[in-house]
Amino acid sequence: MTGPQAANSKTNWDIGGKTVGLTKGQRERYARNVALKEINQEGQRKLLQSRVLVIGAGGLGSPAILYLAAAGVGTIGIVDGDAVDLSNLQRQILHGTQDIGVEKVRSARRAALNIDPDICVHTYHTAISEGNIMDMITDYDFVVDATDNFEAKFLINDACVLAEKPFVHAGVIRFQGQLMTYVPGCGPCYRCIFKNPPPETAVPSAQEEGVIGAVCGIIGSMQALEAIKYLTGVGQLLTGYLLTCDALTMELRKVKLPKRTLDCAVCGEDPKITKIGAFEKK
Repeated sequence: MTGPQAANSKTNWDIGGKTVGLTKGQRERYARNVALKEINQEGQRKLLQSRVLVIGAGGLGSPAILYLAAAGVGTIGIVDGDAVDLSNLQRQILHGTQDIGVEKVRSARRAALNIDPDICVHTYHTAISEGNIMDMITDYDFVVDATDNFEAKFLINDACVLAEKPFVHAGVIRFQGQLMTYVPGCGPCYRCIFKNPPPETAVPSAQEEGVIGAVCGIIGSMQALEAIKYLTGVGQLLTGYLLTCDALTMELRKVKLPKRTLDCAVCGEDPKITKIGAFEKK
């Protein structure tokens, strides 16, 4: 795995060819991270130099953003085109009653900087689209898919595969959640497993079926953990696996996925998707 590029303009780690350690304040703030032998000061430096883009500041994005900020990820990008609604507050813990009517990205930025004012938070008050996603992901080391619709999930997958960007997918409904991680060259992508978006009315939404907020917390926190593991190079990622959670029975299952699908439309041997927004026939 290639290490993430230096990203936080507020922190210069190499001065005159010498590596600069953590400041006294950073050593105190991140003491529990540094105490982990898998992370230590070197891993913390990697986090501070890293850039993560979170697409969606709702139920999944809330815990993901909060834990990425708390871990000291130096630059966090937040994408969301919505404003806070009263019905969001049951699960979207980035936001409070005082934020109703406020752009979610503004509320999310405030919450992240309240945890760690020294990180850099970029906001994008827009929905992702075929026209903006490639530019949006370019400067980031890792992408968190915290969206709630299939169209966005397939768009994120295709863009990340084409741009060779690692990302973690997740979805939640009722008391269930799932997640998987894609790393270029390591295991299948989202489209390898799920092929194409289902018909519009084939799968009920969380708005129709409901979702318990704590499940969003569990799965969104796991997304943050996958990002942290990738950025620091520790542990085993969910590449080639789908993790499912049934909160009613408290059962977690790690399902081994098939290897990369050779006929996948975006990462197969003869891909039909060679640029975003178009299927190019070969």
